[in-house]
Amino acid sequence: MLDILVYEEQQQAAVGEAGPCLEYLLQHKILETLCTLGKAEYPPGMRQQVFQFFSRVLAQVQHPLLHYLSVHRPVQKLLRLGGTVPGSVTEKEEVQLTTVLCSKIQQDPELLAYILEGKKIVARKKACGEPDALPKDAASHRDKNCSHNGAPARPQWDGEPCGAQALNNPLLAETEELDGGTAESNLITSLLGLCRSKKSRVALKAQENLLLLVSTASPAAATYLAQSSPCCRAIVRHLCQLYRSMPAFLDPADIAALEGISWRLPSAPSDEASFPGKEALAAFLGWFDYCDHLITEAHAVVADALAKAVAEKLFMETLQPQLLHVSEPSILTSTALLTAMLRQLRSPALLREAVTFLLGTDRQPEAPGDKPCALYVHLIGHCDHLSDEISIATLRLFEELLQKPHEGIIRSLVLRNLEGRPYVARGSPEPESYEDTLDLEEDPYFTDSFLDSGFQPRAKPRPAPATSYDGKTAVTEIVNSFLCLVPEEAKTSAFLEETGYDTYVHDAYGLFQECSSRVAPWGWPRTPIPLDLHEPERPFFEGQFLRVLFDRMSRILDQPYSLNLQVTSVLSRLALFPHPHIHEYLLDPYISLAPGCRSLFSVLVRVIGDLMQRIQRVPQFPGKLLLVRKQLTGQAPGEQLDHQTLLQGVVVLEEFCKELAAIAFVKFPPNGPLQNFSPAPEGQV
Repeated sequence: MLDILVYEEQQQAAVGEAGPCLEYLLQHKILETLCTLGKAEYPPGMRQQVFQFFSRVLAQVQHPLLHYLSVHRPVQKLLRLGGTVPGSVTEKEEVQLTTVLCSKIQQDPELLAYILEGKKIVARKKACGEPDALPKDAASHRDKNCSHNGAPARPQWDGEPCGAQALNNPLLAETEELDGGTAESNLITSLLGLCRSKKSRVALKAQENLLLLVSTASPAAATYLAQSSPCCRAIVRHLCQLYRSMPAFLDPADIAALEGISWRLPSAPSDEASFPGKEALAAFLGWFDYCDHLITEAHAVVADALAKAVAEKLFMETLQPQLLHVSEPSILTSTALLTAMLRQLRSPALLREAVTFLLGTDRQPEAPGDKPCALYVHLIGHCDHLSDEISIATLRLFEELLQKPHEGIIRSLVLRNLEGRPYVARGSPEPESYEDTLDLEEDPYFTDSFLDSGFQPRAKPRPAPATSYDGKTAVTEIVNSFLCLVPEEAKTSAFLEETGYDTYVHDAYGLFQECSSRVAPWGWPRTPIPLDLHEPERPFFEGQFLRVLFDRMSRILDQPYSLNLQVTSVLSRLALFPHPHIHEYLLDPYISLAPGCRSLFSVLVRVIGDLMQRIQRVPQFPGKLLLVRKQLTGQAPGEQLDHQTLLQGVVVLEEFCKELAAIAFVKFPPNGPLQNFSPAPEGQV
């Protein structure tokens, strides 16, 4: 039959006109008969043959067939026949048929109207008295399928044709009752069933077909997909099922180590260490990556609907209760999984929903007594949790969030509280040097006995520029302020190789370039807004996020090494942002702070003051400090020492100051890095 149909079409003189053999096939419902034989599996193996025949007919016959009722009705039956039994022997043939259908829809998106409406369109045709086959003079695809405005001429999405006649027709009522009141999207349900196939090639091809379907949908079809079809609900339902199939508790290290999972390669890499739940975790992350890719490629209407469904069903109903749970293992696992999802997330629509879920929608400056989004408050509290593991996991979550291209993240966490520069003292002259800003004599840490103990501030730095920077002079002052902050007796990096300031400059330059390109579309100003000296000072609150980071930073000498690394890593990420207010507040030692305000530099100064007092109580401090540094770099055996937490904190503090100096160097001037300055030797610029 196929050879006859193809030969007839090749010999047909008039293009687009149905020949007598094709008319016979349509009028005598040959395809319906074959579909019935395939359903009955008579003779045995007939179902596979029918799938193959349908695929070849639709692919090789150029005349448009899917518009005929006697073609698309058996196609719908065949789609319902397949995709319902997992592990079916006809999966390969089923995915071939869906591939042909999706290819036809890609060529003409209006075909989706016929494919999606399923049995309901059959009832409408009969209710309206439409023929099963189109007349020859309407065989042209453009004439019979498209109205003057480009929408499908016969199928209607909202069920408006035939009006009361359709509503009063018993056949139509019976069809809608069978459908459960909604139109069946058989192609979609078949594709979703095949996506869950155990055969990786079948599942991958089905996913590609579904991706093709949602990306080529017309506006009307996209609206139908989003609002009336089970497409979004079924995709997200499978995502939530995969989430629930994972073990209740997973090691965050195992989750973080399982990188490189994508929907095209959903299985876990074989070279990774095995752990309980590894395959289930890989399957979940692979399907989440597929959902993210679907949202990126789909029509905007479908993308928004799918993103909202993921936010509602996965984020709100599944993840949020675990993040708010009192059980520490539950908090730890859900936070690590959320971090892994953020690492994979690329679609703007889903990122927008994730940001709203995590941070809320409020963008007004924070106040100490505010009650913002409940989840946001809990996550901030988890950064300062009694469990160091939960604190580290939550800080990693925020660090991942800060690397996403969404301005609302940095605005919600930091920028909204720095608007108007309320951290700068009004009506006071600009500082001549950092000694004017950091009045050591009035600081309780810098008492006479402390100064007599051996710590002396460096020689008075050169005066800082008053209102504008003049290039190398200003960057020299700022960088030296950080490099010289840690006193010589607390430094050990000079005794080891490859720990110099120049290494940080190289790394900071690459990270700053990456950050600058990410925020470039946001249109940030190049310089801080001028202060209105006549405007009264308003109370400054650094915000919940910076407050917990500064509090953690002030305890760096008493915290575990891994926690200190994560705190300084998040602060470094913040300092890289090229916004002038962030640069000024975090990296400028010379600003005159408003009463009661603290900056990153002032927090570091107080930590140094505490350190110098505690050094006096540690015998053989320089030798022990050098040994701890060697242990951390793997150059000495890891034996336990007295005051080990303190000594590890000192090492992190020294490296963090060098990192901040490098970031300040590459960011200067604040709107771009200096490329004509080479890094100076350790300890000076």
